[in-house]
Amino acid sequence: MRSLAFAVAYWVLSISYGLSAAFAALIPGRDATAAVIRAYVRRMVQAMRVLAGIRIEVRGRERLPSGAFIIASKHQSWGDGFATYDQFDDLAFVTGDHLEKFPLLGTVLRKLGAIVVNNCGGREARESLKQRGADAHREGRRILIYPEGNLARVGEKFRYRSGVWHMYRDFDMPVVPLASNLGLFWPQEEFEKTPGTATLEFLDPIPTGLDKEEFLARLEAAVETRTAELIAEARGGSVVPAVRVLAPDEVRRAAEAGRA
Repeated sequence: MRSLAFAVAYWVLSISYGLSAAFAALIPGRDATAAVIRAYVRRMVQAMRVLAGIRIEVRGRERLPSGAFIIASKHQSWGDGFATYDQFDDLAFVTGDHLEKFPLLGTVLRKLGAIVVNNCGGREARESLKQRGADAHREGRRILIYPEGNLARVGEKFRYRSGVWHMYRDFDMPVVPLASNLGLFWPQEEFEKTPGTATLEFLDPIPTGLDKEEFLARLEAAVETRTAELIAEARGGSVVPAVRVLAPDEVRRAAEAGRA
């Protein structure tokens, strides 16, 4: 019943606030649209707590640097975005272009200043990250990115992609790794929810100036190690490292290579 109640609230909130945001997008400037989205996020986090029984505990806020920075987060749940966005007054975020297929959502995303990239990656995605990320950087906004580019199951991880490093290098901004075990309570996009306390933990910032290999290795180690620890803490068991799996685009390329 909890999962059903939350599902109903999810769609009611998403449709009503989505329409409100679309009308707000007609107003000059970004403030009106941003205010609607902040209210939407607050209501979603509230619905997670009241209806689904999922509380969010946030740790490590004292580690956040002043000024603009990049948050590189583990992504196990559709709820990650709500929980993280709720921690900041004005957060730019990187998202795939699949969201633009929903009516009016593309307009809202553009008005919000979201950084929309091609889901298939490649040169086009890097250029979009560079151009739209530069806009957020000039405005002094924090930027949220999911470096794996996909929703991972609990206990799994994807290859960490280089987009986050390109922003780190181009904008000379520190990167804050973010670990999460929310996938234990709201797995990926699944209907079934499990009540409990999920943890988001901001980790020590990665300073600027590292080369690509060192940066990505340090980021992955920080996020995956702490995520595995948070999962073990919630389950009351031992720490089990995540298993590397192929992302959908990697599976597709492998299949195409096999047919060639």
